[in-house]
Amino acid sequence: MSAAFFIAGTDTEIGKTTIAAGLLHAARRAGLSTAAAKPVASGCEMTAEGLRNSDALALLGECTLALDYAQVNPLAFAPAIAPHLAAREAGVTLSVDALCAPVRAILAKGADLTLVEGAGGWRVPLAGAATLSDLPIALGLPVILVVGVRLGCINHALLSAEAILRDGLQLAGWVANLVDPATSRLDDNLATLAERLPAPCLGRVPRLPQATPAAVAEYLDLAPLRLAR
Repeated sequence: MSAAFFIAGTDTEIGKTTIAAGLLHAARRAGLSTAAAKPVASGCEMTAEGLRNSDALALLGECTLALDYAQVNPLAFAPAIAPHLAAREAGVTLSVDALCAPVRAILAKGADLTLVEGAGGWRVPLAGAATLSDLPIALGLPVILVVGVRLGCINHALLSAEAILRDGLQLAGWVANLVDPATSRLDDNLATLAERLPAPCLGRVPRLPQATPAAVAEYLDLAPLRLAR
């Protein structure tokens, strides 16, 4: 039975892709088929094959299904700025419909685990009044929240969880990703998150010298997601 989740973060640059790739690797190691999507990405580099985003490439590298880059990342923009601003500069209307169609195509392939990674935090703007959170709402995807553990993370995590639940989606789990090793009272902060977030913790990932998908997977637990072939 296939399962799919939306990967959200408490902020930008808190390791969504690192955790998503680790989850995909853990699923592969368990013998599950995997697929992923990064429907919109800014901060892409021009290559001989066109614009490429390092996060999307990392996800593609952990997919067992035969996918090409354009399927995983259909909307790629060069400037490392908010996606709606990058799209506006490129003359592209960044609508929910434009993102839904390619993601639905990935979901239709029926991998045992499919992850759809967002950009930035939960309320990243799209065109008009739309936000990126409208994508998982339209697709009915449960959410895995990546919490970037640093000063202020409790507030950011709780507000994000409240918004996810208010939007009618399931918070399937959360991952503590230690982005600031100097975080004071680390154990107390993690305990507070575990007590107050209404979902199981899928792992606590320390700051790793080499945060490869294989290394990150060692700190992740897929059991609460109840994946099955």
